[in-house]
Amino acid sequence: MSYGLLILGMALLTFIPRYIPFALAGRISIPLWLSKALHFVPTAVLTCIIVKSTLVQDGEIFIAFQNHYLIAAIAAFITSLVSRNLLLTVLVGLVCFGVLKWI
Repeated sequence: MSYGLLILGMALLTFIPRYIPFALAGRISIPLWLSKALHFVPTAVLTCIIVKSTLVQDGEIFIAFQNHYLIAAIAAFITSLVSRNLLLTVLVGLVCFGVLKWI
């Protein structure tokens, strides 16, 4: 089997499942209750990712002052509440995490 056919097959297997929902989106109407429920999915997924990466280390929940991820996340959260500035929030979180790792 040639590599070109293999790459083409993998490209099709990647493209088709992603294209089908967009192709059908104009023909199928989603109920209002489902549309409202799907509105919260990105926020819920992002929250799960952030909480897991912040609190879980080595397969266990780690809530302590030695958890640099948690301290930096708290600093970034407070910065976001006070300033409402995304760039400043990211910078404070990164600098706080870097300083804590360096110490």
